[in-house]
Order: sequence, then C-alpha cells, then structure tokens
Amino acid sequence: MDDDDDIPQLSSHTLAALQEFYLEQQQREGMKTSQGFNQYSIGSIEEDWQLSQFWYSDETALCLAKEAVLAAGKGGRIACISAPSVYQKLKEQDGEDFSVCVLEYDRRFSVYGEEFIFYDYNHPLDLPENLLPHSFDIVIADPPYLSEECLQKTAETIKYLTKGKILLCTGAVMEEQAAKLLGVKMCKFIPKHSRNLANEFRCYVNYASGLD
Repeated sequence: MDDDDDIPQLSSHTLAALQEFYLEQQQREGMKTSQGFNQYSIGSIEEDWQLSQFWYSDETALCLAKEAVLAAGKGGRIACISAPSVYQKLKEQDGEDFSVCVLEYDRRFSVYGEEFIFYDYNHPLDLPENLLPHSFDIVIADPPYLSEECLQKTAETIKYLTKGKILLCTGAVMEEQAAKLLGVKMCKFIPKHSRNLANEFRCYVNYASGLD
C-alpha cells in the first residue's frame, strides 16, 4: 500500500501561487543582503503595525527630505525622530552636504550602523552622550502615537536636540497641543502615507518653510 495516497494533493494553480509567494520572499530577503540593493529605499524594512509604523509615500518622504536639507543648510545636521522613511530618503540624496541620524525604537533600523540611535519616547532624554543639546540644525519628528503624552515626551527630545528649527508630522487633532508644546504652526502641505490612514495627518513647522 502506498501511504502517499492519503496525502491531499494541491492543485497546480495553488502550487504555482505558493511557489510565486516563496520566490518573492526569497527575492526580498536576497535583495536585503545583496550589495546592489538600495538598502535605503522605503519599504526595504517593512512596516510593523504593532509599533504603529506607517511609512510615508515616496513623494512625501522626498518632499520632507528636501525641506530638511534646505532648512539645515550647507553642512547641516538633521535628526529624524521616529521618522525612518524620511531618514531613508535623505540617505538617497547623493552629493548633498549634510549629516543625519535616525532615533528609532525599532532595532531593525540598526542595520544603518552608527547613524541609528535607539530611542524610546517614554524616556525622552535617555540619549547617548555624543548627542549634545541643541546640536541639530533641524529636527524632524513623527511621534508614533496620537496621544498628548506621546507628543509631550517626544517634544522634550525635540527641544533638547534642535538649535531652533522643528518639522513635526502628526495628526490634525494634535494642532493645539503641538502649538502649545513646540510653537509650531500647521503647513498647507499635506503628507501622504503609502497606506491610507484613518486620521487626518499634517505637517507643522516653527520657521518659514517651503511647505506652504
């Protein structure tokens, strides 16, 4: 008796679909390790919704990155707090004269080496000694949660790091709180995400920006 007779057989269509799925996964993993892969492309590290991660669309990330470069000026320093897709887009800007780091809770971003700084908004000033106060020409921040507590604690980090300029991305519902904590005003520019969010999202700045 052939025991294989009792094993249910997959249809050729299902098998083909499964093979395609596994092939895509292998390609994704292979691309992450191959030298020819752009490790800074948005989506190279996938969103983790449990960490409230929602990446910007490519157009929005590029717009925010260009704004940051202009605001920082030649040789400027840029800090991205909980905004890894802007960091990734900044790293794609070849030939631009600036330095950047990403403060992020998700340790998957440690693949970016020394420019990655582990950051937990619950401990807003628990930062490495080499992150000196008021040492960044602009700080871009996108607090992970739409709560007063999260914004308040992230604001502590922003104010500690920035020389003055702030670019904040958060929900429209946080407008009053953002103005009170950071002195920022809502811009006309409306940021988009690669997946549509239920909450209306906006940008806020405390300087004359190109986002209006």
